[in-house]
Amino acid sequence: MKSLYTVLFCVLLLACGDKKEDKTIYLPASNGNLNTISIVADNIVWEGEVGEEVRNIFAAPLNGLPTDEPIFSMRQIPTQVFDGFAARNRIVLKIEKGDIESTTKIVTNAFAKPQTVAVVGGKTDKEIIAQLKENKAKIIDAFTKEEVKEKQRRIKLSLLDDTAMETKLGITINIPDAYRISKADDDFFWIRKNIKNNKTIELMLYEVPFETISVSDSTIVDIIKMRDEITKSKIPGEDGIYMAVEDAYAPSLFETIIDNKPAFEVRGMWEMRGFTMAGPFITYAIEDKINNRYLIADGYVYAPSLNKRDYIFELESIIKSITIN
Repeated sequence: MKSLYTVLFCVLLLACGDKKEDKTIYLPASNGNLNTISIVADNIVWEGEVGEEVRNIFAAPLNGLPTDEPIFSMRQIPTQVFDGFAARNRIVLKIEKGDIESTTKIVTNAFAKPQTVAVVGGKTDKEIIAQLKENKAKIIDAFTKEEVKEKQRRIKLSLLDDTAMETKLGITINIPDAYRISKADDDFFWIRKNIKNNKTIELMLYEVPFETISVSDSTIVDIIKMRDEITKSKIPGEDGIYMAVEDAYAPSLFETIIDNKPAFEVRGMWEMRGFTMAGPFITYAIEDKINNRYLIADGYVYAPSLNKRDYIFELESIIKSITIN
């Protein structure tokens, strides 16, 4: 009997020893409209100089649109009610004022998942404003990446069958099935989506030799020239009407990374020469040294009377899903 008790004790001991403590933290799903920041700040802070600086930075007009539309929409949440459902927005800017060191921290999945939270703190308004100015580019980049990731997740729920195009260009790309391939001409593809009342979102995909774009002061000139040649030859209108980059609106050039490859990003306005049509465009030239080319992904919108920020953002998210095989 003593031996039986000894065996039972050992079995129980081993069973207890095998049981590991589960330290997994289960977070609720995040929510919120795309490109909308929850600003967590006391009312007196939001209504003062700090709130004004937040609006100047995060509600500044987005580059490349015909009318002023903010980079992000915003809603303020007083600190004392930032809890539960209110804490689940995907992108959150939390302003902390008190007896703390000046700081800016970016954390992920703090209250929900997926989520990016930027915490900016300081003892005084002046310290907080300094932190905002110093770290604005980093915060905007973190928020944008979170929203692109969420948009891409939604896009992947229902995809266009574009296997033939992907094979021809040597890429993979996620395009919603609301789009259609309107033209496939050798290595040029024109993809379109109808919004309503003849308004459209459009995407061109093609390649150019590596030497087409120089890495110099003339980079943006090369890209505009390339784009104008493509739109004039590949998607011309009737009676000599064609699309070109609008001269009156200077395009903006940025450097970025797509598929771990250097890329140029150009934002500007297009117009139809000989006809009253215009809108914003966003062009990416992705460096593909292995294949001695630039892969070009060019999205543009024709949606008069409608806000266009979210349409351009949709194109940006589609383009950033590209991987080169």
